[in-house]
Amino acid sequence: MGKFCVSLTCAKDNTDRATVAFVVANAALGSEQETLVFLSTEGVRLAVEGYADDVHEDGFAPLKELMTGFVEGGGTIYTCAPCFKKRGLDEGKLVQGAKVVGGAKLVEFMAGGAPSVSY
Repeated sequence: MGKFCVSLTCAKDNTDRATVAFVVANAALGSEQETLVFLSTEGVRLAVEGYADDVHEDGFAPLKELMTGFVEGGGTIYTCAPCFKKRGLDEGKLVQGAKVVGGAKLVEFMAGGAPSVSY
């Protein structure tokens, strides 16, 4: 099985990008890729339970559904620890499947040659 990484730096500051990132992540899972979404900068807010509940771009499924489907399909969500802490967010309120990690975990996932797209 191959690997695929989606790097996401947006949340409610650009809901279109946040939504499309999870559409692509779900497509990668559907293509039998071991798929990681890496949330950094403002994107880390999506890792907090309830934050994405009201995000729904025209023409797409609601972001919460896309995120839930991604995790239920076997996808992994890594959340940048320094970005998360900088924003004073609560690790006790993470969405299902999200893990707060240091950059080394991203490097470990990608070191074998995982393609990546960024939003």
